[in-house]
Amino acid sequence: MSAADTPLISPPPKDPFLESLGERIRHLRGRRGMTRKATAQAASVSERHLANLEYGTGNASILVLLQVSKALQCSLAEILGDISTSSPEWLMIRELLDGRDEATLFRVRSAIGELIGTTTPHNQHGQRIALIGLRGAGKSTLGKMLAQELNFAFVELSAEIEKFAGCTVAEIQALYGQNAYRRYERRALEEAIQIYPEAIIATPGGLVSDPSSFNELLTHCTTIWLKASPEDHMRRVIDQGDNRPMAASKEAMEDLKSILAARQAFYSKANFTLDTSQQALNETFLILLEMASNALRRT
Repeated sequence: MSAADTPLISPPPKDPFLESLGERIRHLRGRRGMTRKATAQAASVSERHLANLEYGTGNASILVLLQVSKALQCSLAEILGDISTSSPEWLMIRELLDGRDEATLFRVRSAIGELIGTTTPHNQHGQRIALIGLRGAGKSTLGKMLAQELNFAFVELSAEIEKFAGCTVAEIQALYGQNAYRRYERRALEEAIQIYPEAIIATPGGLVSDPSSFNELLTHCTTIWLKASPEDHMRRVIDQGDNRPMAASKEAMEDLKSILAARQAFYSKANFTLDTSQQALNETFLILLEMASNALRRT
């Protein structure tokens, strides 16, 4: 076979993410008015390595990207293409909010919500009480008692999710993954809000980790965080007949504490907080009833 007959081997296609990453680096370098050589020197990487990055053929470590971001005087998020860096207005908003405390950020989020129509004042939440918190906090038990006392509908959101999917929550996550579960969760929440003007809604513990669904909940419901000690969470789950937390991992308690710590900042966004570990069930219910009744009188 002659050289002319030798089939040409096409180079492998570029990865779309690496290609867009390179475009962003070129754009940022242009915005700073820096040559590739100057950028490479400032980032302590070779000019060839930087060129490969810009052409979408280089797969850099996170540390190299961090060095490049410092050289270009931008955030790593901007290089990676975070949505909040996608336009000048986004960037200026980020700059205004950088370093602000949680109380200020809350006021800003509330003001933005009112401006664009995604946040309603507390007195417009309707007659819906949503209970949030980790499994074992008492959402189902106390929620049913509260719904019966107020003559409201009781909505167990996990059960509604299973109705939509036609299988259990565990099966949804095993067969379709976490993203599919979040879609079912959002759909179940939206339908519950649409159907029930008066309701007590017990939410899955992880709902707060999805910003879209959590915003929807805060917008349309008065929220109460039912919190408990890690020991009570574990004991109540086991009392429900579920021994998986202990069987699955010897570090179950540490995992539980880690989840609580990670979600606490989100749970604390609720309108009210009730510690269900501080008193017996009946006393806890009376506190919850008074809390809910006062909230409903304000709507």
